[in-house]
Amino acid sequence: MTRPLVGIIGNHHLINDAYEIHGGGKMNSEAIAHVTGALPLIVPGDPDIVDIEEMMEVCDGFLFTGGRPNVHPEEYGHEETVAHGAFDRPRDRVALPLIRALTERGQPYLGICRGYQEVAVAFGSTLHPEIRELPGRMNHRMPPDGTIEEKFALRHEVTFTEGGPFHRLMGAQTVMTNTLHGQGVIEPGPRFVIDGRAPDGTPEASYIQGARGFTMSVQWHPEYNATQDEVSRRLFGAFGDALRAWRDERLRVPTRAIA
Repeated sequence: MTRPLVGIIGNHHLINDAYEIHGGGKMNSEAIAHVTGALPLIVPGDPDIVDIEEMMEVCDGFLFTGGRPNVHPEEYGHEETVAHGAFDRPRDRVALPLIRALTERGQPYLGICRGYQEVAVAFGSTLHPEIRELPGRMNHRMPPDGTIEEKFALRHEVTFTEGGPFHRLMGAQTVMTNTLHGQGVIEPGPRFVIDGRAPDGTPEASYIQGARGFTMSVQWHPEYNATQDEVSRRLFGAFGDALRAWRDERLRVPTRAIA
């Protein structure tokens, strides 16, 4: 049997200030292929190119990755400011309705960093553009200098709700993670359940209340060193289990009763 197919929502990039592409980080594809056990497929984040219903039929699940552009504050009722940085409006118009449709259908998805914020906004949450400016908050941004290993190094703990889905999945209530984000969830929507926080209270792990499928999302970047990091392996592995369960259910042919 072939591997489940995971659509990775692509980010818009401009190469050499001239050539537009929809791209995805190599680490994301490697994590999906080597830990989740699925076939990664980069999907253009542009509603003029892709159709949500069609994508949901083709793919077994979706990965909403990180990206430099932020979700536009218009999506959660805030005014745009310089602090909000760059945007990718076409991706907003693909990701947010796709997340809602997947949740309604019970089809699995995993959100990472910007993807975490997309899931939050899709379910009524608001974001702050610079959480490091809030009283008592640490700087969660990526170090400006250093090697990839230094940028993605484990930097703080995340503590999960006792007995919650992340606690059960990880087999520990507290884990170490990296941190490479500037924005953060401030007011969670009614179904956006915060199941893990950094020491400064910043939301880091969530799921959607009442969802029938896999809806786990994290603010950190588990795709880095995913084959070696135990936290990453458990998260991507659980996503893979959910994908295979979805695919098997979709492929199941009812047996005919024998007269």
